[in-house]
Amino acid sequence: MENLYEKVAYLRGLADGLGVSEESKEGKLIRSIIDVLDEFADAVNELDTKYGELEDVVESLDEDLEKLEDEVYGDYDEEEYDDYYDEEDEDEDLIEVTCPNCKVTFYLEEDEYLNEDEIECPNCNEVIYLDELEEDYNDEEYEDYEEEEESEEDDKKK
Repeated sequence: MENLYEKVAYLRGLADGLGVSEESKEGKLIRSIIDVLDEFADAVNELDTKYGELEDVVESLDEDLEKLEDEVYGDYDEEEYDDYYDEEDEDEDLIEVTCPNCKVTFYLEEDEYLNEDEIECPNCNEVIYLDELEEDYNDEEYEDYEEEEESEEDDKKK
């Protein structure tokens, strides 16, 4: 940053040495440009100082966070974590439910789906009767099955 101050001082000295007068239009322009450059050098110097302070604070926070992570997680083994959650996901069976009112799809655990007669839509709060959904689902499944059979028959004819 000192280099900027030196360059601005050089330009100011050069302007003085060349006899640039503030009386002429060009002289006023050159002196104003040098003053603005001096202000830029001050602003850059201030930013550099603040950046250095900020860098120190971030480095300190990073060290503190690293210590905290070591205390909380200790000898954390990512593979054990992944194995645990992979097994848990396999045990969890979810049923996809689409609200007939607002058409939002959400998921229920299979136990909840089998043990409840009705649920409330999390989006529109409308009561959904699960036995009606089951009938609609079975009807759709049957229609899909019929469409598949028809397309297979069409393929065979060709």
